[in-house]
Amino acid sequence: MSLGPVSPPVNGPVGPLERGLAVLCELTRLAAHRGEAAVRPGDLVRGTGLARSVVDRVVGTLEQLGYVRLDGRDISLATRLMELGNAYLAASGLPDALGPFAERLADGLDESVSVAVPDGDGARFVVQATRRRTMSLAFRIGDLLPAERCAPGALFAAEWDERAWAAWRARRAADPLDAAFPAVPPRHRPAADTGFEARVREAARAGWAADDQLIEPGLVAVSVPVRDGSGRTVCAVNVVSHTSRHDVASLRAAVLGPLRAEVPAMEAALASPPVRRPPEEPEEDGHGPAATGGAEDPARAAKRELGAGYLQSLARGLTVLRALGTPGPEGDRARRGRTLTAVAETTGLPRATARRSLLTLVELGYAEYAEADGRAFRPLPRVLELGYAPLGDLSFTELAQPHMRELVRTVHESASLAVLDGDDIRYVARVPTVRIMSVNITIGTRFPAYATSMGRVLLAGLDPGGRAAYLAGLDPKPLTRHTVTTVPELARVLERTGADGYALVDEELEEGLRSLAVPVRGADRQVVAALNIATHAGRGSAEAAVEELLPALRTAAARIEADLAAASAHHPLGAGERVGA
Repeated sequence: MSLGPVSPPVNGPVGPLERGLAVLCELTRLAAHRGEAAVRPGDLVRGTGLARSVVDRVVGTLEQLGYVRLDGRDISLATRLMELGNAYLAASGLPDALGPFAERLADGLDESVSVAVPDGDGARFVVQATRRRTMSLAFRIGDLLPAERCAPGALFAAEWDERAWAAWRARRAADPLDAAFPAVPPRHRPAADTGFEARVREAARAGWAADDQLIEPGLVAVSVPVRDGSGRTVCAVNVVSHTSRHDVASLRAAVLGPLRAEVPAMEAALASPPVRRPPEEPEEDGHGPAATGGAEDPARAAKRELGAGYLQSLARGLTVLRALGTPGPEGDRARRGRTLTAVAETTGLPRATARRSLLTLVELGYAEYAEADGRAFRPLPRVLELGYAPLGDLSFTELAQPHMRELVRTVHESASLAVLDGDDIRYVARVPTVRIMSVNITIGTRFPAYATSMGRVLLAGLDPGGRAAYLAGLDPKPLTRHTVTTVPELARVLERTGADGYALVDEELEEGLRSLAVPVRGADRQVVAALNIATHAGRGSAEAAVEELLPALRTAAARIEADLAAASAHHPLGAGERVGA
């Protein structure tokens, strides 16, 4: 939900971190309600109540961090923003602990399975295992649903105190159409008494809850709680189906037994020490916050470079939020929280600076004290409202397109992205340049891999067995007088490509066409796609093309890889073209 218009607290002016979070929330809200990615500064001014000059400074700082993207006057969320949501998901341990159970249940039940956590008077989804059908039913990771309109909400509300119930009633009175919940279809008129309190009592008695088309017509679901050692409900596992397959009674009969059978193992997985992921490497392209390990604070360096337009406190606060999901060298358990000392060491910030950011995050509901003594902090699921759901919908090609457009603006040549498809490459994204003489290739075009720069990069990325199998079945044909057509020579070319990290193909596919390609690697460092620049061979020598184009090409590939790592850290990419599909 949006923070809404920002009002100064009693004890002082609104801080830059609060302003920045308000702008990010409003960007997310507008993108969700409009179904489009870009908004204008005036929209943010109206939605947050901030002055235009403040919005401009916030947006400029967020762009420098790599969290928003500017295209003229249009502002959109950038994939790198998912780092913040990933910090919560990593700290919670839920995707690592319960993701395998969700996948196994989805396979066994042949229905979509999700995991939701309580977030205020709503339920926010953090794990998703989807069954793909023509009529697909799934929630996005980060989606927030009103408690009264979903099965997990009844389970969570069973543990509410009177203060929580009062907050729920106040929200219902203030927002009778559920406008603050873009993940659910809006109501056209205020709902009558939903019987929610009766459903909560029944869920507490039965130990499970149902959603009989509460979210939208045709959708039914059954949920069971997963508890910690103290008996507190940590999350709910939710099975979703459609009335063309089940009504609530038949869905309950089909799934409740298997769900309950898995709960003890799920609770044991949550109680066990979390899997320790290595901390992310600092970015090398100057975009995005990174752990400094004692080096110069990147926010201070950017402040010195950009001057008063850069909000150093905002940058530092978001770096602190990101650090809450990063395991430290001492192996502290993220689920139990991170100490102030650990956060300061991870970010390279002074303890006093880190403490101010942590206290602000707690006050705004993005973090909490992990222990009663207040010595450790952990992020809360509200962090996922910072663009995670809409950004998680991006496909691989949508993720890559902004970086390809920037590459084309830099080098003034066409850029393409391709994957290996059998013995061919298949174009999955393309950004042409405007020239009298240009290379005309469309999405879906296929070419033999052996005669293309992208094909050679992709083949060089295969494991030795895969590359040998490809070469063993190859009968290369001369496409031009320059095409390499002997298998031993192609094997040497692929070895050199792997060693060099790029491939140059000069008039082998078509006379006059020269192309230069580099690999795009996934989080496991395996080559998943290739990025290239195509140009005319008459525009200088091959050596000059490598010298002029390769640095920009590698920078674009690195930025695509960084976004790919952020987008796929805890779940597959969104619908559409996937990596290597």
